[in-house]
Amino acid sequence: MAAAMQLNTLMSNMFATGLLDDQFQQLQMLQDPSAPDFVAEVVTLFCEDGERIIGELAKLLDKPAVDFDKVDAFVHQLKGSSARCLKTLDAVRNDFYDLRSKFQTMLQLEQQVQASFYPKQ
Repeated sequence: MAAAMQLNTLMSNMFATGLLDDQFQQLQMLQDPSAPDFVAEVVTLFCEDGERIIGELAKLLDKPAVDFDKVDAFVHQLKGSSARCLKTLDAVRNDFYDLRSKFQTMLQLEQQVQASFYPKQ
């Protein structure tokens, strides 16, 4: 009984903070006695895919020349598999795009600085 209460509290908190939404409730409705582990399997696959995608994003962003098209593709893949946590994903994506924009500005300014120190002959 205590575990059931903890589960209910956890789920309520996840809904209240926006980590889960009505799509997760729809997923829960698909679980029935013929597939008692359905939600657990979907959540496990989501976590495995999310971890893999975040690892790929970390590798891409760690390179000297970032391929933002690949980064964008992975972000969309993550979004597609995480419709149940869109609020969190939107925050991550907004932070990423904000950071990318600042990096692009930084690179442009660095090019201008280098051009002023090393003018073309």
